[in-house]
Amino acid sequence: MKTIFYLLIFPGFLFSLTVGLLAGWLDRKLTARLQWRVGPPWYQNFMDILKLLGKETIVPEGSKLVFLLSPYLGLASVVLVTASLGRSIISPLDSFSGDLIVFLYLLIIPAIAVIIGASSSRNPLASVGASREMKLILAYELPLILCVIAVVLKCKGALQIGQVIQYQLLYGSIAFSLSGALAFIVAIFCIQAKLGIGLFDIAEADQEIMGGTLIEYSGLPLAIFKLTKAVMLYVLPVFIIVLFLGRDLTPIFIIAKYLMLLLIIILIKNTNPRLRIDQALKFFWRIPTVLAGIAVILASFGL
Repeated sequence: MKTIFYLLIFPGFLFSLTVGLLAGWLDRKLTARLQWRVGPPWYQNFMDILKLLGKETIVPEGSKLVFLLSPYLGLASVVLVTASLGRSIISPLDSFSGDLIVFLYLLIIPAIAVIIGASSSRNPLASVGASREMKLILAYELPLILCVIAVVLKCKGALQIGQVIQYQLLYGSIAFSLSGALAFIVAIFCIQAKLGIGLFDIAEADQEIMGGTLIEYSGLPLAIFKLTKAVMLYVLPVFIIVLFLGRDLTPIFIIAKYLMLLLIIILIKNTNPRLRIDQALKFFWRIPTVLAGIAVILASFGL
């Protein structure tokens, strides 16, 4: 019963979904205010999901079963991360060995689910979106992994979230070290690419490919993809907070750090144009990857 509660209620599905949808509303509201618009009410994202749940699910002719199953795969993986990460924050001693590596694997599954679903839809625009998503993964995953390696080296080889938290309780937040600051900056751009917003809204790109990877989705499967993105908007910033700003993880400080990180993501989104996929590849392989590599070297010397 305890495991089910962790997965479905708190800190799992319902909690992370609620926070993610509210964070999505804050994104839309601030974006609207920056553009001199009023923006939607706080419950708009919830109403959008409910409306999708009532719509008919249309399956393209010739699509395979994976077209309908892939949204659930992405949602299940990210809910597992929210539940495990939340439990580690509440009780660091309950984290399991190597969970940091497991989280990295699970957090890439939503993008893979989108690629699989889009590829199985047999739509040429969806195929373009899937191709872009694959290239984007190749762009941001390497610097993100290097950032995590820098944290591991800084924490004396810790591969457990609980050990990372305990290290920061003793020695201070990793982001305030030289290697940690570099890795933290790179990680912000990586999670923005993982979320597919702002500069990196490349795989969907409504103005170019009419939704791209999600163009053939409707009804419940589309709602599941939207829910997955909302949960990702919650769990990715929290993951970065735990890795780099884990000195004080009391509720009020987590909320403050989360809002700060969310504000940074929103400002980056609204002050930069969307990149082309080739520009995104060059950007990640030239700047974030180099900075993350330097952070790894500095962390190996304890800096």
